[in-house]
Amino acid sequence: MALRIGMVAGEPSGDLLASRVIAGLPEFAPSAHCEGIGGPAMEKAGFDAWHPMHALTVFGYVDALKRLPGLLRIYNDVSRRWQASHPDVFVGVDAPDFNLRLEEKLKAAGVPTVHFVGPSIWAWRYERIERIRRAVSHMLVLFPFEVEIYEKEGVPVTCVGHPLAANIPMQPDRDAARKRLGLDPGVRVLAIMPGSRGSEIRQLGPRFIQAARLLQQRDPSLQFVVPMVNPERRREFERMLGGLPLSNCHIIDNKRLNNVEPDWPAAWHVMEAADAVLVASGTATLEAALFKRPMVISYVLTPLMRKIMEWKSGQLRPYVPWVGLPNVLERDFVVPELLQDEATPEALAEAAWRALADADYATTIEQRFTRMHESLALDTPRLVAEAIIKQAGGGAK
Repeated sequence: MALRIGMVAGEPSGDLLASRVIAGLPEFAPSAHCEGIGGPAMEKAGFDAWHPMHALTVFGYVDALKRLPGLLRIYNDVSRRWQASHPDVFVGVDAPDFNLRLEEKLKAAGVPTVHFVGPSIWAWRYERIERIRRAVSHMLVLFPFEVEIYEKEGVPVTCVGHPLAANIPMQPDRDAARKRLGLDPGVRVLAIMPGSRGSEIRQLGPRFIQAARLLQQRDPSLQFVVPMVNPERRREFERMLGGLPLSNCHIIDNKRLNNVEPDWPAAWHVMEAADAVLVASGTATLEAALFKRPMVISYVLTPLMRKIMEWKSGQLRPYVPWVGLPNVLERDFVVPELLQDEATPEALAEAAWRALADADYATTIEQRFTRMHESLALDTPRLVAEAIIKQAGGGAK
């Protein structure tokens, strides 16, 4: 009888994580069938998508309020289906605002639940541990330091490493990447990555472009490469470029890279080609670290969003002093973080120039990120698959 796995991923990063697991499941459960909410990478791996992932990418805060009726319809639909016909196990991939609610309901109905990617309770809203206890049969975390947190709170947990560490090469090939993207191999390249959400691009896009214009005054031959997650984000960024022209700027999307080897998201090709990365805080910072690139991390919230976050979390800042994942993992400000009012075009340009031009600094960053990469390179698909299959046979706890 086929192993039936309910699954929900709500972000591009979750789509990629889940696709690796789905692709690896047949080795351990040849008849596994995965269904629910997912993205293009999951569908390519054989996922049965009831709803597209992008319907959930705005789940949370202001954007969620605007689309709340549609989100509730999707939530009620998948919840009704899985309560009427229980899957053997449910796997929530990140997206904790959506998935923990769904997991709590399904677990109460007798469905074992696995949450893949522990919410960052070590940084924000530690009180979520109470819902996690009610909702999650087994937590899968990406980073070793998280295990102690969940063990202390009595939540079954396994560190599975980060699948990105197994899929990003230990020694990136900058020259090959530049050839794939049609870039001049002999001049500097800065990757500009203002985020995958419209709100992120609206806040960071103009600042990053203005910083790039300042950098180009120092090095007129400097090339800029901008990966875009979908056509809508690309159009938004191109509109900004219309008001702030930038020469030597190349926008890369997945459509352009169809049938290009290796079969990576556009952002990976761009990071491999780059000398340095100007990046929005998020999963992309870890990806840049695994590509061993010096980076400048930034993030800017609107005043309204800051108030909502403060109200929802009860915090003005994270519990830890770092925001970027590479710095959190290293427990040190390995790369600069320029947040909120500090994220001026001048400050961003100055920090990015060091990342581009200081060879000794770049070598030090490469060495530290190589050690980080080695520590995260576990057999993630196998570990996740084993946990899913064990829960499917063990029932809810």
